[in-house]
Amino acid sequence: MAVELCLLLLLLFCGSTVSEVQPIYKPPPGTLDFGFVPSKTYDTGAYHEPGPIGILFKIVHAFLYLVQPNPFPQDLIRKVAQQKFGNTQGDYQKAIYYEIGFIVSAALGLLFILLLPLVGLCFCMCRCCDNCGGEMHQRQKKNADCQRSCFATFLFVASLIISIGVLCAYAANQHLTSQVRGAKKLVNSNFKDLKVFLNDTPAQIDYLVSQYNTTKDKALSDLNNVGPLLGSRVQEQLGKEVRPALDAALTMAGAIRETKEALENVSVSVEVLQEGTERLHANLTDVKMHLSNTLNDSACSAAQAASTCNIIRNSLNQLNINANFSGLPGVSSQLAKVNDVLKIDLSSLVQKGYAAFNDTPDLVVNQTKNILSDIKNVLESIGSNISSFTKTLPVQKILADLTIYLTQSEAYVQDYFPLVEQYDFYRWLGCLILCCMVVLIVVFYYLGLLCGTCGYDKHASPTTRGCISNTGGNFLMAGVGFSFLFSWVLMIVVVLTFVTGGNVEKLVCEPFEDKTLFKVLDTPYLLNQQWKNYLSGMLFKNPNINLTFEKVYSDCKENKGIYTSLHLEHLFNINEFLNISMYTEDVALRIEHIQINLSKIILLDEIGKENLLNFSSSGIDGINFGAYLTEINKSVTKVDLLSFANDLEARADQLPKGALENALKGHANNIRMIHNQQVVPLEQAMSTLNQSIRLLKRTSSELMVKVKNVISAVNAAQLLINNNASLVIVQETKKYMDTIVGYFEQYIDWVKESIAMEVAACKPIANVIDTAVDIFLCSYVTDSVNTFWFGLGGSSIFLIPAIIFAVKLSKYYRRMDTEDVYDDVETIPMKNSVEQW
Repeated sequence: MAVELCLLLLLLFCGSTVSEVQPIYKPPPGTLDFGFVPSKTYDTGAYHEPGPIGILFKIVHAFLYLVQPNPFPQDLIRKVAQQKFGNTQGDYQKAIYYEIGFIVSAALGLLFILLLPLVGLCFCMCRCCDNCGGEMHQRQKKNADCQRSCFATFLFVASLIISIGVLCAYAANQHLTSQVRGAKKLVNSNFKDLKVFLNDTPAQIDYLVSQYNTTKDKALSDLNNVGPLLGSRVQEQLGKEVRPALDAALTMAGAIRETKEALENVSVSVEVLQEGTERLHANLTDVKMHLSNTLNDSACSAAQAASTCNIIRNSLNQLNINANFSGLPGVSSQLAKVNDVLKIDLSSLVQKGYAAFNDTPDLVVNQTKNILSDIKNVLESIGSNISSFTKTLPVQKILADLTIYLTQSEAYVQDYFPLVEQYDFYRWLGCLILCCMVVLIVVFYYLGLLCGTCGYDKHASPTTRGCISNTGGNFLMAGVGFSFLFSWVLMIVVVLTFVTGGNVEKLVCEPFEDKTLFKVLDTPYLLNQQWKNYLSGMLFKNPNINLTFEKVYSDCKENKGIYTSLHLEHLFNINEFLNISMYTEDVALRIEHIQINLSKIILLDEIGKENLLNFSSSGIDGINFGAYLTEINKSVTKVDLLSFANDLEARADQLPKGALENALKGHANNIRMIHNQQVVPLEQAMSTLNQSIRLLKRTSSELMVKVKNVISAVNAAQLLINNNASLVIVQETKKYMDTIVGYFEQYIDWVKESIAMEVAACKPIANVIDTAVDIFLCSYVTDSVNTFWFGLGGSSIFLIPAIIFAVKLSKYYRRMDTEDVYDDVETIPMKNSVEQW
C-alpha cells in the first residue's frame, strides 16, 4: 500500500502547477454543504504568446506547408519505433515521398553550396584574364542610361530583400535568446508551484477527512431530534385517521352544547309566545269593542260618514291573532336528558385524546434513548476508523522524500542553467556573425549604390568618371567578392537548420498539436512488444488496462483529477474504502431495531363513547318539528296592525271635523302602540324559535347514525394505534434511517467527486507536457530556428541576382582604362587608349 501511495503522490508531484478559480457555489436546500477542497493559486501558466514575431512564425509555417503538405506518416513512425523500417520495399518509397519536399530543397541547397564557390572561382579567374567584365573598357550604347537605372533598381530591390531576410534572422536569433533567458523564471515558477503542491496535499487530505464531522454532526442533530423528526412523521401518518376522528368527536361535543342552547331557546320562546298571544288577543278584543262603540255613534249616521263608517265596521274582524302557540308540545324532557348528557364534559375527554396523541414525539424520544446512544457510539467509531486509516498511510514520509528530491532537482537545475545560458550565448554569437556577414555584403551594395548614384556624371566619359563613382563601383565588386566568400557558409547553416527544424515542426510540433502523436504512442505493442498498453504496463504492471496517452492528456487538459485520469483505482480502489455499506450497516441495523409502543394513547374512553350514545337517545329526533314550523310560518296577527292603523287614520281624515274623527285617530294610535309593545317582541321570539327549531331539526337528522359513525371512527383510529401503528412506525423508521444514511451517501459521493475532479486536478500534468513540447521545443526553439533559416536562406538566395546586378552595374560606375571614341556619329568608331589615374 505504501508503494502504491508513493507512486500516486509522485504522479501528483509531476503535475499540479495551475489552479482553477473556483466558482461561488450554494448547495440546494436539504443537502449538506461540505465547502470546497482547499487549493492554492499557482504562478505557472502553460501558454505562450510570441508577440509581433508570431507573424513571421505563421509565414514560416505556411512555407513549410508548401514544402511538405503530406499528412503525418503514422505507419512509418510506428515501423521505426518497432525497428521494422525497411522490411518492405515500399517503406523507403513512402519515406522519400513524404520527405520529397525537404530532399529537393536540401539538394538545391547543396548545389548552391557546391556551385557558387566554384562559379566564384571561375569568375575571378575569368576576370583576371580580362574576360567576364574584367576588361576595363566600356562600349558606348544608346540605352546605357536605361540599363544603368534598371541594374541599380534591381540591385536595390535585391539588397532590400536581403536586408529584410537578415532582419528576420536577427529577430529570430534575439527571440530565442530572450526566451532561453526567460525560461529560468518559468523553471523557478514550476519548482515554486511544486513546493506549494507538496505543502497543500496534506491539507486537502485532512479536509476530506475532517468533513466527516459535518456528516456526523448532522446525523447526531437528527438523532437528538428524533422526537420532532421520527415522532412527528409517525404522528403525521397516524394523524390522517386519528385527527378526523377526534375532530368529529369534538364537533359532536359542540353539537350537544348547541342542542342544549336550542332546547332552552325553544322552551323560553314557546312560553313567551303563549303568554304574549293571550295578552295580544285581549287587547285586540278591547280595541274592536271600543271601535264598534265609536262607530255606533250618531255621527256615523250622517250621509257624509255612513259609507266610511261601514267600511271601518266591516274591517274590524281582521283585528285578531293568527298564530296559536298554545297547542305546541313542550321540550322539557329532551332538555332534561341533554342536561344529563352535559354533566360529563365530552370536550375535555376529546382534548385529553388530542393531548395523548400529541405526546407521540415524546414517547418516541423516551423509547429510543438506549438505541440512539448505541448509534452515536457507532458514528464516533466510524470517524475514529477513518482518521486512523488515514494516519496509517505514510503520507508525511513520502512528502518528505519528495521534498528532498525536489530540492535536489532544483539545485541541479540552478547549477546547470548558467551553462545552458553560456552555450546559448555561443549560439547567439555564431548566428550574429552569420547575420553580420550578410550585413557586410549588403552594406557594400548600399554604399556602392549610394556612391555610384551620387558620383555618377552622365556627361563624363567612362575614362573620366569621378572618384566617388569609381569608389561606388569598387564597393559593388567588393560586395560581389564577399558574396562568393560567405554565401556557401551561409547556405550550409541554412540547409542544416532547415532539415532539422522543418522535420521537428512536421514530425513533432504539428502532430502534437492535433494529438496525432499520442495516437502513435498508443499503438499496441509499440514501445514494448510484450505490452498492449505501454502506460498501464509501466504504472500498474498490467498492460491490458485501457490507459492511453491521448486519454490521459485529454483528461488532464480538462482538469480532471489524477485519480480518474490515470485510473488509479487499479492501485488503490477508493470505492472499496468508501463502500457505504461499511459505514451504514451498523447504523441501519440499530435504527431498524427501534421499537415504539403507542398503546398508551387513549383517544376517547368508554365514558365518552357512552356519553355520545346517551345524546343520540335524548329524544330530540321525536320533536314535532312540523307543528312548530307551521305556527312559526304564520304571522302574529291576521292583518298588519301598522297598516290597519294607517288606513284607519286615513279614513278618519275623510270624515267631517269633529269628535268622530278624533276618536278614530285615537283608536289608530292605540293600535300602533299595541303593535310596538306586543307584536314586535312576539315576532322576535318567533325568529328565535325558528332558528332553534331548524337547528334541532338538522341535529336530530340521522342523529343515531352520526353518533355511531363518530364512535366507529374513534374506534378505528384507536385500533390503528393499538394494532397497526407498528407498520406505520416501520415505514417511517425506514424513511428516518434513509435520511440518516443519506448523509453518509452525500459525504461519500462528495469525497468521490472531490477525488475525481478537485483533489490533485491533473491539468498541471498537461501543462508540463505543453510547456516542454509546445512552448519550449516548438514555440521557443523550433519556431525561432525555422524563422532564422527562413530569413538567412532568403538572403542567401537573393545574393545570386545581387551578384549579377552588382557586376553589371559596377561597369557603369568604375573608371575605365579605355573607351570608344567617335569621329562622327555616322562613322565607324575607333579605339583610342587613354591612360587613367
